[in-house]
Amino acid sequence: MTKQNIIWTKIDEAPSLATYSLLPVVKAYAKACGIEVETKDISLAGRIIANFPDNLTKAQQIPDSLSELGELAKTPQANIIKLPNISASIPQLQAAIAELQQKGYDIPNYPEEPKSQAEKTLQTRFAKVLGSAVNPVLREGNSDRRAAVSVKKFAQMHPHRMMKPWPVEGSKARVAHMTEKDFYGTEQSVTIGNATAVKIEFVDAAGTSTTLKDGIQLQAGEVADTAVMNVAALRKFYTEQIIAAKTDSVLLSLHLKATMMKVSDPIMFGHCVSVYYKDALDKHADALKEIGANVNNGLADILDKINKLDDDKKTEILADIDAVYNDHPKLAMVDSRHGITNLHVPNNIIVDASMPNVVRDGGKMWNTENQLQDTIAMIPDRSYATMYQQIIEDAQAHGQFDPTSMGSVSNVGLMAQKAEEYGSHDKTFEAPAAGTIRIVDTDGNVIMSQPVETGDIFRMCQVKDAPIKNWVQLAVTRAKATGVPAIFWLDENRTHDAQIIKKVNEYLPQCDAADVEVHILKPVDAMQFSLDRIRKGLDTISVTGNVLRDYLTDLFPILELGTSARMLSIVPLMNGGGLFETGAGGSAPKHVQQFLKEGHLRWDSLGEYCALVPSLQQAAASTSNKKAAILASTLDAAISKYLENAKSPSRKVNEIDNRASTFYLAMYWAQALAGQGEDEALQSAFTGIANQLQENEEKINQEMLAAQGQPVEIGGYYLPDRQLTEKQMRPSKTFNEIIANYI
Repeated sequence: MTKQNIIWTKIDEAPSLATYSLLPVVKAYAKACGIEVETKDISLAGRIIANFPDNLTKAQQIPDSLSELGELAKTPQANIIKLPNISASIPQLQAAIAELQQKGYDIPNYPEEPKSQAEKTLQTRFAKVLGSAVNPVLREGNSDRRAAVSVKKFAQMHPHRMMKPWPVEGSKARVAHMTEKDFYGTEQSVTIGNATAVKIEFVDAAGTSTTLKDGIQLQAGEVADTAVMNVAALRKFYTEQIIAAKTDSVLLSLHLKATMMKVSDPIMFGHCVSVYYKDALDKHADALKEIGANVNNGLADILDKINKLDDDKKTEILADIDAVYNDHPKLAMVDSRHGITNLHVPNNIIVDASMPNVVRDGGKMWNTENQLQDTIAMIPDRSYATMYQQIIEDAQAHGQFDPTSMGSVSNVGLMAQKAEEYGSHDKTFEAPAAGTIRIVDTDGNVIMSQPVETGDIFRMCQVKDAPIKNWVQLAVTRAKATGVPAIFWLDENRTHDAQIIKKVNEYLPQCDAADVEVHILKPVDAMQFSLDRIRKGLDTISVTGNVLRDYLTDLFPILELGTSARMLSIVPLMNGGGLFETGAGGSAPKHVQQFLKEGHLRWDSLGEYCALVPSLQQAAASTSNKKAAILASTLDAAISKYLENAKSPSRKVNEIDNRASTFYLAMYWAQALAGQGEDEALQSAFTGIANQLQENEEKINQEMLAAQGQPVEIGGYYLPDRQLTEKQMRPSKTFNEIIANYI
């Protein structure tokens, strides 16, 4: 029997806090079966520290775990449990740097507007930390994401209570998108014949060429795209929607992905801020420029930076900002109590998490009076906005979805090897002037060319052939295993999708797909096909590109389960091995805020529990470890009992929280191990711990509850103190001793 370690990633916020409670249990139980569980730090703070070893003392330095895991993910030995990490926006990066500096780490400040070559180099260095820095490195396979059977059954028997009815008197809610000059409308796409290297260059009106990026390798059969967002058209779109929202007396909201799309979407966000607050910002443009206020970082950055001004000037600017609200439509609110608007911070409203809530809340968002109100949801680019409009129209026509009876939409997602838009960050640029941005190969051939105006957003995307072939095979495999139709969400009118459709049609016959139901539908039609089945209680497999994978695996689970954190996310790596993701972390910051204020962590670690099952199954299969197989099957049984007995964390303080939930998972797991008859040694080893946990259940719960109800101190947000955090997350001395003594 060979040995295989399981890697558990150290990450951020609520999932990180929960790990302090859960991981000791996992390590103890796994060790009893001959499996070692080790941690690797890919948190935002960890990534920053790892990228600046030359600035730090030897004691402060840590290895570049992300790069190490990236290499491991290319091997058959990979068995990685990946928890949600921060996909940092610039404000989050700056906050993390400030905390590290305060703790004695000599990390340089992030240069928002680099003026020297040294600052440009530093900005490039920080780019390895911003946005979706983690996922493209680890995802050396495509995604298989679905609700575990036990989780879905539980959700139908015990539906979440967050669904709100769509108003019978009618709804003014809608999705607004551009109709021209967006990424969808300008996209060009080609399939590469022979492998080559290309560069991205800007050519101005006088014919002077400037290289923006060189040495981009393109493989034979790879699909490469370029697209441009015309900012004049974008600003016109924002202006039109401001007028429309005011006319219709509805809220105005903006839904982008400023974390993952870390170059393009903050710019698009900034244009919305500058259009909405135009009168105030134009009036004080010189003062705001002088203090370095950046609209791309939202209204919050402006409000923060004006503290540098004298009181009279600050008061004048605040008054002019307040005056904007009198003439403009009301903005959707993130936090009505504290005046946090939809345009406050770019990472507050993330489209894949925010749009499901619009559907869930009956087409509404929160207004300044903390009441739900119809909203116009602006999603500027047409590539995926239309499918959100389709689900809104369906809900307006047929009413709210019913979690007790609705079918599931699982997903097979094309994401391996930095596929599609989420791999475009280092190939996204603002046009410095009017001219052309083009892709040129080493022989001087122009492969694609895009006309641009000053400030336009250009991006180049890639998706390699091998991941596409693997994706098609995975879709067929899942359709065969489930007997459920597989729907490729591809639009023949979009140039990129047209190239992918050709490849799907080429590879399907090679996948023995004759006995499965497969359709290729544009997103708006695929959405309606899926919704028709959902309302009949039928399941569907969505087969999508990288961004739609992200969007749909939040949309449907939030409606079905109340959260996407409960999804099972398996990434069969292309070279063997597996990456097991534990769900979404969009709500993690709010959970931390509550924990620090009330000592109650409502993060549900069910995603971690579920991900551990296939991880253990892989360890069992790859090492012929029968004990690991038993550990997996008993964990699965424990999860079912955990759900049946309603041991998920409560949202309210002084009720069960994450720590007590982990205790119950540990107890049910030990009971299942003690009750199985396949391995006497395991049965014997866990009988004592099962008995002790059950006998001390009341005492352990009392110790857990005693830790709630007051503010807690963990010594930091991005880099909390280990000892302080462990003390707070492991408050039951009885539970801790049982775990330590019986394994």
